[in-house]
Amino acid sequence: MFGAARSWVVASLQAKRHPDTAGVLIGYGRSMGDVVAFRGRTPKTPTPAVERDPLWRELVGQVLRETRAERGETQRDVADRAGISVQYLSELERGRKEPSSEMLAAVGGALGLPLVEIVRSVGRRLSRSASRPSGPVALAA
Repeated sequence: MFGAARSWVVASLQAKRHPDTAGVLIGYGRSMGDVVAFRGRTPKTPTPAVERDPLWRELVGQVLRETRAERGETQRDVADRAGISVQYLSELERGRKEPSSEMLAAVGGALGLPLVEIVRSVGRRLSRSASRPSGPVALAA
């Protein structure tokens, strides 16, 4: 058991120092100083990032954050008026939480932004992202 645990520690350290070798198990050889790579898995090559359409909650968060910043208010100010925690408002602004319509109306009210205007702003952003081509674009010469 001790040998297996030691191999795991070496593998973890190896992966931290050399991320391209993650997934390759490292173990000890015949003597204490030998380190041997077991070829169970080969290192993964990074896949190119695929641009995805933004999520509704991410766009809602952008609208809320931009409106708050334009008004020069802190998250604490808005959260207190909306009756929510600062942490929850932060998660909304970062697009981590999907707000209910009631919550969105409360935050919008605290910002002086009607719910319908939040929806319009998000809709405009969605239509802009939908009009962008997805994938490679070939241009004629």
